[in-house]
This record gives sequence, structure tokens and C-alpha cells, in this order.
Amino acid sequence: MIQPADLPDSLPVFPLPGALLLPRARLPLHIFEPRYLQMLEDAFKTSHRMIGMVQPFPSRTTEDKLHSIGCAGRITQFSETEDGRYLITLSGVSRFRIKEEINGFTPYRRCSVDWGGFHRDLGRVEADNSFDRPVFMDLLERFFESRSLATDWEVLKDAEDELLINSLSMLLDFDPEDKQALLEAPCLATRRETLITLIEFALRGGSHEETLQ
Repeated sequence: MIQPADLPDSLPVFPLPGALLLPRARLPLHIFEPRYLQMLEDAFKTSHRMIGMVQPFPSRTTEDKLHSIGCAGRITQFSETEDGRYLITLSGVSRFRIKEEINGFTPYRRCSVDWGGFHRDLGRVEADNSFDRPVFMDLLERFFESRSLATDWEVLKDAEDELLINSLSMLLDFDPEDKQALLEAPCLATRRETLITLIEFALRGGSHEETLQ
């Protein structure tokens, strides 16, 4: 298990709209842009092999402004295709807060980061003692039916609270700003409440122009 002292002071960051990584969860990525191929090669030279996933703000400029909170993932699986692309899996380690962007000579972006305030992320799997699973599963089933989505319901019913809530938060097709709200939830119960709000909003036919308040 990674200890607070093992966390680096800076990270390469990958601004990818809608791609959410959460602590103790896994995110598969397909890397093909030259600057991010270089980022991976540089990450493998470090002892921690971490990359920071960050949501960019919508922008028409060439350099998007980044949200202040992201999540670091450790490269735990890696394969290379014949044409030089990389298929990797990031395992979520901890959220972080961006202090400042580092100007340098790398083709990708790097940031100085602060890990304070996210002590839960390095601890044990979280439980949600107020989680009414039958009511939630009924809501989720209605949502999946409305989107013509299929899943293995037995697997979902048997999943631990954190695995279920975090996996759905990462996989369901919400707007980037909604994904950011899920990321910034201070605990699992708050993330579950946020997820329920987003699902209920979608079932009411909510417009993408509206944002989560």
C-alpha cells in the first residue's frame, strides 16, 4: 500500500474530458498521441509510475484551464500494439489539488500538487452505512432501461458499496462537470447521493445545458 510519504510533489497530468478515475478503482486508457506516449515513457522512469487525471474546463483556447482537483493513478497494466499505441490501466491512488502548473520542456503538462485533505483515499475501502441498496437498484434499473443499456445485474447486486458506486460514477455517461462533482465528493455517501441526483435528473429528461447545483 502506498504511504503519504511515497506521493510525489509533482505529476504529469492527462486532461481528458469525461474520463473519471477514483481511488482504488481502475481506468483503462488507449494512448496514441505522441505527447502522451512520451508522458508514459517518462512515467515508467519514476519509482511511483503515476499520472494525474484531470478534467479540463470547456474552452475555445488551445490550452484548457484545468480543474483544481484530480486523481492520480499508478500504471498497473501495460501493453503495446504493433503500430506503437499503448493500452494501459491506471489504478486510482489518491486525489490531489493542483498548486500550480510547471513550465518546462516536456510536450505534456506537469503540475505541482498537494495531497492534503484526501487521507481517506489511502485508507481502507469505504462503506456507506446509509445506503438503501434495493431502492438504488430499482432506480438504476429504470435508468438502464431508459438508455437501453445492458448489464450483469447479479454482479452489481453482489458488489461492495464502494465498488458499485465508484464504478457507476466512472462508467455512466455524464457531462464532465458532473463527473467532477462525483470526483470531489468528500466521502462515499456524498458520492452516492450525487450519483442518485444525476440519475434522477436524467430520468426526468434533464437538459445537458443545466448543471448540477
